[in-house]
Amino acid sequence: MSRPPLPPFDFAAAVQKARMAEDAWNSRDPERVSLAYTPDSQWRNRAEFLTGREEIVAFLTRKWHRELDYRLIKEVWAHAGARIAVRFVYEWRDDGDQWFRSHGNENWEFDAAGLMSRRHASINDVRIRPEDRKFHWPLGRRPDDHPGLSELGL
Repeated sequence: MSRPPLPPFDFAAAVQKARMAEDAWNSRDPERVSLAYTPDSQWRNRAEFLTGREEIVAFLTRKWHRELDYRLIKEVWAHAGARIAVRFVYEWRDDGDQWFRSHGNENWEFDAAGLMSRRHASINDVRIRPEDRKFHWPLGRRPDDHPGLSELGL
């Protein structure tokens, strides 16, 4: 299975790869998201370590049961060869209607077929008031005309 664009990444390909990842995560479909990763993909997400698609699906299922109304924006920070670094922000609420803005950085490494073989994520959560939210599009893919992180001052 091949998942273009393939490494080595130029800036345009890195941006395309990041937007593809953003779109998949905004679907909140763990099975769909897992297909972008190698069957033995290695993850570090905060303090949790995962291996393989099965663990990724279980993790994302738990995540989106806890993080409601999830909306994400990713932005490429750097790229070289088969690696891409992104920063991201997502907004979500818990089941008590407390809103959060989560800020993070990810380091990605891809195999020759364009599947992500390694993902390292560091994330910090900040409580926000509902009126301070910046991500208001309907659940799902961020509209093309919605500002990105830099334009939003995040």
